[in-house]
Amino acid sequence: MDQAIRDVEKLLDQKAELPKFKAGDTITVHYNIKEGNKERIQQFQGVVIQRNGEGNTETFTVRKVSGGISVERIFPISSPFIDQIDVNKVGVVRRARIFYLRERFGKSARIKEKRR
Repeated sequence: MDQAIRDVEKLLDQKAELPKFKAGDTITVHYNIKEGNKERIQQFQGVVIQRNGEGNTETFTVRKVSGGISVERIFPISSPFIDQIDVNKVGVVRRARIFYLRERFGKSARIKEKRR
C-alpha cells in the first residue's frame, strides 16, 4: 500500500527546480497572491527555521522580523504559488531546527554566514 502511494506521488510530482537550502539560510520566497481578479508577486525574506516532511508534502518555515514583531510562515515546497526562491545567505548552524531563535533578538539572534 505504501509503495503504491509513493508511485502515485512520483507521477504527480510537479516540483519546480528550486535551489538547495537548509535551516539557517536566509532566503527570499517570491509568492503569487491573488486579490480579487488581480495577481501580484509578494516577496517574503527571512531565515529558514526548519524543513519538514519529504516528497510532495515537504514544507519549510521562514521567520522574519518586521517592525519589531516576528512573523513566521510555512510554505509547501510543491506549492504552485511559489514563483521562485533566492538564497541570499548560507548560514552556519549545527541544528536542523533552530527554534531557539524565537526567544532571541538583536545581536544574539545573528547567524554566522558561510563564506562561499
